[in-house]
Amino acid sequence: MARFVAVDAPDLRYKHAQMAESFFPFFRGTFYRWAQCWAQACPEVADAPQVLAVGDLHVENFGTWRDADGRLIWGVNDFDEAYPLSYTNDLVRLAVSGMIAVKSTDLVTRTRDLCEQILAGYQLAISEGGRPFVLEEEHPTLRGLAVSRLREPKAFWAKFDGRLGSRPVTQSGTPLRLLKENWPLSAVGPLPPLHRRRGVGMGSLGKPRFVAVGQHAGGRLARELKALTPSACAWAAGTEEPVIYYGQIVASAVRCADPFIRAQDGWLVRRLAPDCSRIELASLELVEDESHLLKAMGWETANIHLNAKGNAQRILADLKKRPSGWLRDAAKRMYKLCRADWKAWRAGDRRRA
Repeated sequence: MARFVAVDAPDLRYKHAQMAESFFPFFRGTFYRWAQCWAQACPEVADAPQVLAVGDLHVENFGTWRDADGRLIWGVNDFDEAYPLSYTNDLVRLAVSGMIAVKSTDLVTRTRDLCEQILAGYQLAISEGGRPFVLEEEHPTLRGLAVSRLREPKAFWAKFDGRLGSRPVTQSGTPLRLLKENWPLSAVGPLPPLHRRRGVGMGSLGKPRFVAVGQHAGGRLARELKALTPSACAWAAGTEEPVIYYGQIVASAVRCADPFIRAQDGWLVRRLAPDCSRIELASLELVEDESHLLKAMGWETANIHLNAKGNAQRILADLKKRPSGWLRDAAKRMYKLCRADWKAWRAGDRRRA
């Protein structure tokens, strides 16, 4: 990361503290380690047709946004680690994150059922060509999750304010230019100051992240600017590839796009609002129909993988050849590996402290 951006040291220290505290933050914060180990730990699964994959897919990598017609959409909302990978990478990583969620929350789904439900949703979507999740007339489970108490505007903005740096930062160059290009009121008034945004995300903690907040017509507006870096997969493969796939994967997926997302000049610009944010782990406990949610996550994964001609045929042909239980077996293997890593890292962190 330090090869491409000026690392934010306080955020990196916060990241390490969160990683030491519990397994799920460690899992989210160490995709680079997954990229190192995945193919060696699961060679028979990793040897599958490649797609432009999410890479760092997990149960908190889903959220909501508004499309160009103002409709509320649900789906994958973080593509920082997008990279050409076997389609199985995303499915196994999603299943492992689901296993961690079951063990750390009140979710009751068994590992076997969890994997079967993710795979059922994925395979059906691949077969039918995918379809975005528009939370209007359909999808009451997802709609209920999206409009839960965690999306209450007052609570959202209070939490938002708590993660702002206390003082504006002096900023120039690309971030300031991108803010000017993407701030809706730039033509009628001065730009708001940029603040550092602290303690947000896990995998991207340490990257420069700024936010601008303003008032208009009695309501608040916010834009975030986050530095992007190439996927850790390029680092793990030992390549010098500087390509960032964020814009490509968003544009090519089966998707009702967020019209405010911009991946340009090494930065991600996006709108922040109560109806435009990720689904957090704690909120999953509010879901009564866990099976529906897991199938939806599998389906949305397929929406992303259907990003090139011929992907559906190649994936379906490969799925037919795979033995029953392949996803469960691979997920259990990677779960054990990641948990052993966490225990070893945490013990080493205590010794350093």
